[in-house]
Amino acid sequence: MKNHHYHIFVFTFFTLFCITHSFDYADALSKSLLYFEAQRSGRLPYNQRVNWRHHSGLTDGLEQGVDLVGGYYDAGDHVKFGLPMAFTVTMLSWSAIEYRQELIEAGELPHVMEAIKWGTDYFIKAHTNPNVLWAEVGDGDTDHYCWQRPEDMTTSRRAFKIDEKNPGSDLAGETAAAMAAASIVFRITNPHYSQLLLHHAHQLFEFGDKYRGEYDGSVGVVKNYYASVSGYMDELLWGAMWLYKATDREHYFDYIISKAHTFGGIGWSITEFSWDVKYAGLQIIASKFLMDAKHKKHAAILEQYKSKAEYYICSCLNKNNRSSNVERTPAGLLYVREWNNMQYVSTASFLLTVYSDFLKSENQKLNCQNEIVGHEEILSFAKSQVDYILGLNPLNMSYLVGYGPKYPKRVHHRSASIVSYKENKGFIGCTQGYDNWYGVQEPNPNILVGALVGGPDNEDNFEDQRNNYVQTEACTYNTAPLVGVFAKFLQIGNRSLVHDSESVLAASL
Repeated sequence: MKNHHYHIFVFTFFTLFCITHSFDYADALSKSLLYFEAQRSGRLPYNQRVNWRHHSGLTDGLEQGVDLVGGYYDAGDHVKFGLPMAFTVTMLSWSAIEYRQELIEAGELPHVMEAIKWGTDYFIKAHTNPNVLWAEVGDGDTDHYCWQRPEDMTTSRRAFKIDEKNPGSDLAGETAAAMAAASIVFRITNPHYSQLLLHHAHQLFEFGDKYRGEYDGSVGVVKNYYASVSGYMDELLWGAMWLYKATDREHYFDYIISKAHTFGGIGWSITEFSWDVKYAGLQIIASKFLMDAKHKKHAAILEQYKSKAEYYICSCLNKNNRSSNVERTPAGLLYVREWNNMQYVSTASFLLTVYSDFLKSENQKLNCQNEIVGHEEILSFAKSQVDYILGLNPLNMSYLVGYGPKYPKRVHHRSASIVSYKENKGFIGCTQGYDNWYGVQEPNPNILVGALVGGPDNEDNFEDQRNNYVQTEACTYNTAPLVGVFAKFLQIGNRSLVHDSESVLAASL
């Protein structure tokens, strides 16, 4: 009889496993973290797991007499762009703060911390003086003439900086945010490093606030790649927000409150969150402060922040007025714009998940145009976006490279598309890569595991071609928000499994 019960239990457990774990979030999480190792510039460490990469950019900064070795390549090319790199580190840090326990349980927190530190170590180097921050190494124009491995780079590695005469408040503000957020992550395990990061964050914020201006006005070569369309006010508010979270200093909180109106924090209703536009993230964090008794005197301003946060959430849920909702593809994927649309899907998934957790913890509901929405519905929608990314879509295609049976094989990525330096140390020249590798139909020789590509068009169509960079190029800031989200959904799956198996066990005994 016991044996009979055992078979019922195993069968039901397996069925439940298939239902609750339609996607392997543990696998997605661990793979997402491998991607950051593939994007590393500089001297690779002994524990490097992505073994088709090797040291690169070892003379970065030499022309300018400064050590700028390290950091990340942002996408499929070899320029080190400061603004998207800093946003990537902020989002990795936010993931580690929000979902620390989930990441610990998944055994991935050390890898997240390594990914963060690879960025912050570089920012420490790039911040050579209180009022000097190196903004970029290499330039997109000359870089794009060549298709070669980073290990063979022959393109210009000229570095560009912001300073008192050439301001860049947006870049300084985002880098301050990244350093401050990372300082929270390292506070327990590496307090000395945490303090060092905070020291840089304070200085960077002060520099950005005192000498105001947009960084693309000072570093003109960035305009065609990462122009600061939203300006710098969102980054200054964002930097102040993370410094307040890291230090609890009233000075930073007062900044968020006093400049809420003039800097657009409570003025802008936004339907995207990205490396350029920080308002939605800022508004979501600010709305959490409403719950703190010590902030009651600022409730009126915080309520306005919350109202804007809810506008963003409702627009993602398709519950605002029709004209102010985020568009969707026929299969339900959020669609903001043609180029690299998946970056907006991953950031939205993160903010939706965080806000759902917030509503659940406070036992609150969301009000969208007089429709009441519970935290479950928000989380369920976030899951639909994540599951679309992992393969629940008309093409059954995982847009997270290396995950599942079908994923993009011709990612627009120089290093992945050319034979590994480890296999062939022979020099591959600037145009040789175009001749021998770029235009061929064969899949990339190296799999860029964990990369989230640009994704399908507004009709759910996707063309897996190397020259289709709008859809097949991946960026660090696409994957970064997914780290926390994968950890969260893995934990939900594990908990429901434990709960369901216990109830099945009880029922069968």
